[in-house]
Amino acid sequence: MHPIEIVAIAVVCVLAVTAANALAPRVRVAAPLLLVGVGVVVSFLPRMPEISVDPEILLVAVLPPLLYAAARAMPVMDFQRDFQSIGALSIALVVLSSLVLGAFFSVVLPDVDFALGVALGAILSPTNAVATGTIKRLGAPNRIVTVLSGESLFNDATSLVLLRAAIAATAGGISFGGVVVNFAWSMVAAVAVGALVGALLGRLQARIHVPALSTAVSFTAPYIAFVPAELIGASGLVGAVAAGLVSGRVAVHKLSAAQRASDLQNWHMVESLLEGGVFLLMGLELATLVIDVREENDTWLHALWPAALALVLSLTIRAAFMIPLVWWLDRRARRLLTREEPLEAMKDALDDGRSPATAAQHAIESSPAARRRFRRSPKATSRRFNPSTDTAVRRFRVEIDRRLADIAYYQTEAMGPREGMAVVWGGLRGVVTLAAAQTLPEDTPHRSLLILIAFFVAALSLGLQGGLMGPVLEFLRLPDQSEQVRAEKQRLRGEMFDVAGRVLTDPAITGIDPAIAERVRTVRELESPDVDDSDTEDVLDMRLQKARELRRVRRIVIAEQRKKLLALRERRAYSSNALTAELAKLDAEEISLSL
Repeated sequence: MHPIEIVAIAVVCVLAVTAANALAPRVRVAAPLLLVGVGVVVSFLPRMPEISVDPEILLVAVLPPLLYAAARAMPVMDFQRDFQSIGALSIALVVLSSLVLGAFFSVVLPDVDFALGVALGAILSPTNAVATGTIKRLGAPNRIVTVLSGESLFNDATSLVLLRAAIAATAGGISFGGVVVNFAWSMVAAVAVGALVGALLGRLQARIHVPALSTAVSFTAPYIAFVPAELIGASGLVGAVAAGLVSGRVAVHKLSAAQRASDLQNWHMVESLLEGGVFLLMGLELATLVIDVREENDTWLHALWPAALALVLSLTIRAAFMIPLVWWLDRRARRLLTREEPLEAMKDALDDGRSPATAAQHAIESSPAARRRFRRSPKATSRRFNPSTDTAVRRFRVEIDRRLADIAYYQTEAMGPREGMAVVWGGLRGVVTLAAAQTLPEDTPHRSLLILIAFFVAALSLGLQGGLMGPVLEFLRLPDQSEQVRAEKQRLRGEMFDVAGRVLTDPAITGIDPAIAERVRTVRELESPDVDDSDTEDVLDMRLQKARELRRVRRIVIAEQRKKLLALRERRAYSSNALTAELAKLDAEEISLSL
């Protein structure tokens, strides 16, 4: 293909993705659905060449930055709170779905044994992160969005490990113990590599003071994490996810406001183009897949009905899996609630100036739950509640605040049957399914038919589950948290105003006279003064000096507010949404001062 043709195709694809994302809110259809539809229509146009892309390009070049960007945007606080449910969905559910679907395909498809059926089941099991943006825009509770996001970050790696194991099993070259060891190594080693890469590159970014160059370094992070992990036999995708989680945390503490803003905007652009491009490509490949099936003397109808049944079976398995998971999460939340009383007693005692050991003893005396817990492990409890340094005491207080905040989170963000059904319906399949299917060996029986089945499962999932997402959420009548979110943001904004007031009245912080700070009533008055032609040079100099002084004071205020915000984040005193929104406001104000 001529280079000009390649450039022209790239330009058309970028414009198509942009148009779909701009049009989607107006027609109330998710942009990925529009792109898949456009791709399908274009693929059947006369004289349209067959389009096929090496699946390794998607798995190596496209998926790592997509997963890295999604992980970087996920608050670590939310990920830690729902780590158990995310792990269950991304590992246990994928394994269960693969086995059940493998048995199903071995029955309904000719010349497909159980091992090959499990391989196809592993291909169809992972969900796609596209549901997260859709369900978030529709106003779903934050916990549902977190669980779906976390699941889509890790289940790709689980499915690919199972796929490789199942393909090896078709040749008789794998054992159950080998699969377990390989999977454990893939996860643990990839997390270690990704965390190290995320931490090192995050600190490197902090040393590069030009935001554009700092963002350029971040573009290399998913690949720097992916390649070493793959070379040591681990999962490069999990490495990219781990790097994203760590670098997102480092960015909050180490990067400047301009660097964070640059990363946010540029990564959002990359994510939108890559995600849109793969869905457009998914639609464009349909005609080629149909032709390949026809060349095998088969018909696309023989792929459609197994795909429809497989999707129904996948949702049934997912619903059945969510029933005990919801029950376990509810039981866990109730168990945590029993710890609220002793924790509150310890917090009150610490606020009264008592030592941690005395506070623990006070909680034990005043709370039956604390007495039972102390009797079970008195030595461990004694060691835990006797920190010997000021730093340890501070960590002790922070740990109590975090545990109380987690308890409040599980109360307000309960995962009940309705929320569980939303998680079931939100598990959309996507482009990973199609890319993984194309990695099947060339000598696989009915390979083109199996790939077409994977396409139909992904397309039906996007069309039915994605298209009916709004009505399903309305039917479930999930709790409306808009007022709660608004009130929480107002409380946090009030804390920020309190910090500003304290700074402006403390000469030790600002270095200015309190009387001067009291006269600083509006930013507009001093920062952008009206210049009169009649003003003398001395008056203009005085105005400029006041403007510079105000900007200096505002920077000090912003620094103190950010310090307070990070302390609140460490204690998990507010939701991640409220903390992120407030940090964005401070960053915008700091950038405005620089401009």
